Amino acid sequence: MQDEYRTVAHAGVHETEINRSRFLCALAPAATEQEAQEFIAAVRKEHADATHNCWAYVIGADAGVQKASDDGEPGGTAGVPMLQMLLRRDMRYVVAVVTRYYGGVKLGAGGLIRAYGGAVGEALDAVGTRTRRRFRIATVTVDHQRAGKVQNDLRATGRQVREVSYGESVAIEIGLPDADVAAFRAWLADATAGTAGLELGGEAYGDA
Repeated sequence: MQDEYRTVAHAGVHETEINRSRFLCALAPAATEQEAQEFIAAVRKEHADATHNCWAYVIGADAGVQKASDDGEPGGTAGVPMLQMLLRRDMRYVVAVVTRYYGGVKLGAGGLIRAYGGAVGEALDAVGTRTRRRFRIATVTVDHQRAGKVQNDLRATGRQVREVSYGESVAIEIGLPDADVAAFRAWLADATAGTAGLELGGEAYGDA
């Protein structure tokens, strides 16, 4: 698993104009290929009158799925430059659609490559990105008497409390980078006079 990856902060659209052609780049997070395809279909429907709706997406923290389409532009001048820009920026779980309204001036192959790749790069800057970091899901088990203080201490030290369940004892689920496990175990023993338990679970990604 990758230690971290970047994705778009939220869906958004950014427009640029090059030699009278309008380029609208729509970006969105996409957890699956199906989500990416649905977003592409929605943009195509919205801009059914456009000259081209070219697209690219990268799914998987390891960029396992990479697809792109030139949608009628000369081969390799639109989808691939868009995909390359996403990969160059370490973007994952993201879909980009660049809608072109032709303005009457031909850009040539080099111009198209720069226009489509550039539209994605500018849109990423405009919409904003966020980093997702790999962590281990850990469950802290503590008695009811100490639970409130432990939760407050966790939040005060910047730990993300994911879930709290109350039973005979209180189970507090947090995200913990692997590198922090030993130090956290020592901190927890100190904070609860050795009364708390710590159980390590699977891995997930969260905001850095």
